[in-house]
Amino acid sequence: MGILIDASILIEAERGRLDIASYVQDREEEFFISVISASELLHGVWRAKDSAVRARRSAFVEGILATFPILPIDLETARIHAQIWADAESRGSVIGPYDSWLAAACFAHGHALATANLRDFKKVPGLKIEDWSKK
Repeated sequence: MGILIDASILIEAERGRLDIASYVQDREEEFFISVISASELLHGVWRAKDSAVRARRSAFVEGILATFPILPIDLETARIHAQIWADAESRGSVIGPYDSWLAAACFAHGHALATANLRDFKKVPGLKIEDWSKK
């Protein structure tokens, strides 16, 4: 089993409110970033109006992308995503589209999700979640 790190964790780290190393050190699991989270982080870089902020964010994001393997979206993930999406709609418990892709990736690859967004991800039955918002 590996751990997929959600963008909420990476954003907290970029803001200096979370030390990722304290969560990953001395663990045997492999850690991943979804291509979805990579896009979310890169979007944050391009949203920055100030060039100094953009440069700082870019350096952080590129460091993260160089550190953790990127988990792509594959057909199995798409199949599971469609099921999660339909199930959530039928229960009236829809989560954000990016979050449902991350949950699908976790199921497809047998990973747990490290997140600070417990409110949304707890809506996905059977998803293994690690709360990295408190340490």
